[in-house]
Amino acid sequence: MNLSAANHLIRLNDGNSIPIIGLGTYSEPKTTKGACLAAVKAAIDMGYRHIDGAYLYRNEHEVGAAIREQIEQGKVRREDIFYCGKLWATHHVPHLVRPALERTLKALELDYIDLYIIEMPMALKPGDVFYPKDENGRWLYHTSNLCATWEALEACKDAGLVKSLGVSNFNRRQLELILNKPGLKYKPVSNQVECHPYFTQPKLLKFCRQHDILIVAYSPLGTSRNPEWVNLSSPPLLKDAYLNSLAKKYNKTAAQVVLRFNIQRGVAVIPKSFNPERIKENFQIFDFSLTEEEMENVEGLNRNVRFVQLLMWSDHPEYPFHDEY
Repeated sequence: MNLSAANHLIRLNDGNSIPIIGLGTYSEPKTTKGACLAAVKAAIDMGYRHIDGAYLYRNEHEVGAAIREQIEQGKVRREDIFYCGKLWATHHVPHLVRPALERTLKALELDYIDLYIIEMPMALKPGDVFYPKDENGRWLYHTSNLCATWEALEACKDAGLVKSLGVSNFNRRQLELILNKPGLKYKPVSNQVECHPYFTQPKLLKFCRQHDILIVAYSPLGTSRNPEWVNLSSPPLLKDAYLNSLAKKYNKTAAQVVLRFNIQRGVAVIPKSFNPERIKENFQIFDFSLTEEEMENVEGLNRNVRFVQLLMWSDHPEYPFHDEY
């Protein structure tokens, strides 16, 4: 795989292509207004062509404004940009799927998006409340029918609203549900999951490769230490001694080594940052490569440590992380 800063597209199973590195745009609700817009503009200036977002993040209007400004200034064309949006858990019911995608398009002010993925396999009570709970603070779940949701997504692709379809946080069984669906029109092109040297996902990666499904790594640098959804007892990845020794050898940072490790094994990465220096640093991973031995050693750091456990939903019938992979 010959990847460079100027050309780092990889082919998806439907014939479309995705840049192997993207900018993650998840932001805490208290993020300063305009921070996301500035980050996306800076990223495009630095060479990023893949932006990962979601309606749930409440900032797609900023992402869209940044993309449109860069197009208007002649820096990029729409077809140069790859945008991934996400279908949230309260919109799994088939008749809500297209309206959810149309809301994303309206926020972005774009005619289509490049990839639309089911954000997680667990359905929550349908409606416009992102995190539905009852009066006692208990989560309101909905019975998932992932195949029906998938068919509604296939209709969105046929209508030209989205180019490619994928999933996120799906385990093998949930992927097989879709892959084995009678009358399947389009396979998922990708499965966006947590993936980094402390959680290398060897079995899921192997399964996805067998089915030509790309793994896209979220939290590729470990995660922000948000106690609401992150396992804080887990060791910080970027402090790892071996990763730092490689960083020193290549005159890079531990973060750059970690990102290089994943792209070198064909895993796409979407590091999130709104800091221009960090955004730039994360992109500078095409001018060095790890040896085969170093790749094996980094893989050997795997501790099966999942930072993002989503434990608040661990009693949901479709909670994906009880299975081995």
